[in-house]
Amino acid sequence: MGQELSCTVRSGGKTASGKALLETSEVIFRGDFRLKIPFPSLKAVTAGDGELHLKWSQGSAVFELGAQAEKWAHKILHPKSTAEKLGIKPGLVVSAIAMGDGDFTERLHATAKSFSTARALKDSDLIFFGASKASDLARVAKLVPSLASAGALWIVYPKGRQEIKELQVFGAGKKAGLVDMKVVSFSATHTALKFVRPKDKR
Repeated sequence: MGQELSCTVRSGGKTASGKALLETSEVIFRGDFRLKIPFPSLKAVTAGDGELHLKWSQGSAVFELGAQAEKWAHKILHPKSTAEKLGIKPGLVVSAIAMGDGDFTERLHATAKSFSTARALKDSDLIFFGASKASDLARVAKLVPSLASAGALWIVYPKGRQEIKELQVFGAGKKAGLVDMKVVSFSATHTALKFVRPKDKR
């Protein structure tokens, strides 16, 4: 879902070629060895001469990224806020269905041009739908007609629960004719999956 580059990585006395992924909250490397480095664990992040140097409590690694090294370092040191990752900005038509009445909903209401929690508004730029169990996903297809042409549907669901699993969320979006675009850690307890219409259906 994030940015991916082919590169060489040096770590723990080993060197390997493979794929590096810059995700929203971690750096991943898949090659002859594998690394998964969450941003919060990093003690030092530097870039120079086409190399990204990462140090964390359990080790260190050098990613040979060329011109992208400094860009990756900046993104790691200055990650986007959750609101930015979710595409929230002033002046949008936003619907929040089954999302409760907490701080998140209040912030959405404060920035949106039009806002509703009772029903999905026509031509919604963003629809946030809270699903706590698999049976809730039956509502997804009914929300799609309310999306603006280039609008996004975010399905927000609990992490690590048997009542609803990631594959079921992916399946509900696909069954509704959408394609998945992005995964965001919505909170300590919930994940958000972004779905949009295929380009040829907009």
